[in-house]
Amino acid sequence: MRLLAFSDNPLGHVVDKAIIGGKNPVFVDTASATPYLTVHMVSLILAGLIAIVIMLYVAGRISTGAESEGHDRYLTKGRFSQMMEVIILYMQEKAIHPVLGDANTKKYLPFLLTLFFFILVCNIVGLFPMLDVQYLGAGLLGSEYEWAFFGGTATSNLAVTATLAVICFIVIQVHAFKELGVKGWLGHLTGGAPLYLLPIMLPVEFMGMLIKPSALAIRLFANMVAGHTLMSMLALFGKMAYGGLGLGGLIGISAISIIAGVAIGFLELFVAFLQAFIFMFLTAVFISQMSHHHEDHHEEYEEGLTEYSEVPAT
Repeated sequence: MRLLAFSDNPLGHVVDKAIIGGKNPVFVDTASATPYLTVHMVSLILAGLIAIVIMLYVAGRISTGAESEGHDRYLTKGRFSQMMEVIILYMQEKAIHPVLGDANTKKYLPFLLTLFFFILVCNIVGLFPMLDVQYLGAGLLGSEYEWAFFGGTATSNLAVTATLAVICFIVIQVHAFKELGVKGWLGHLTGGAPLYLLPIMLPVEFMGMLIKPSALAIRLFANMVAGHTLMSMLALFGKMAYGGLGLGGLIGISAISIIAGVAIGFLELFVAFLQAFIFMFLTAVFISQMSHHHEDHHEEYEEGLTEYSEVPAT
């Protein structure tokens, strides 16, 4: 019996696989040997559907109720919806609005919140060991195939994080052209440098435009792969001890591995939230860098005049 869930390679729990067959997929393009569907593809679709269902549910619980409810119609119903409302309001007021200002916050808040919650759901879905459960079930049944339909963390796939980064790059550049115009966009690349420095400034600034979203993709990908590889290694310690120390080693090492695995699991849950927030927040920062800032300076100037006018004359 092949217990595929307990593979000796920890990366086997992280890398993408075909939905049925593993290394020998059933549904495959014979010409290119490329599987039609992989577990990360299905997990990505599943995470998107879960995010849509959750946000529709939360929106319905947050929205104003019927007049027959009286003052209770303005209250958010349910603890989960209240928690989600607090998270949304915190990100809007403390993270997005200070960076983008009033006009751009209203414009990009839906996109940024969608980005955050989609990445968050992908990260959390990957914390459930569904891939290992399916492989274990196939092994117990004596199947010759590696049966798995979904599982793993879609954001541990560089193709997924790179696609998210490309979407953010397009949004940033479209915003830059709309906000600054072609002349302003080119002026941003030059940074006001004299003409003789343009051969140096233009390539450097253009590379910077590409490196920023690339850093988002690599950061998210690397954190997800590293965390899940560590959890897989902890899960393998018991099997490694059994091979060298017998049943006593299996029990002793497994007890320590379980405690460490639970602690790392909570850390991974924190990282899931943190990396989703960082991806969203840095995207907002990059959008802000391609915006006019005279409105903020004008508001600061008016506040300064008001404070000055309130000072009594001597």
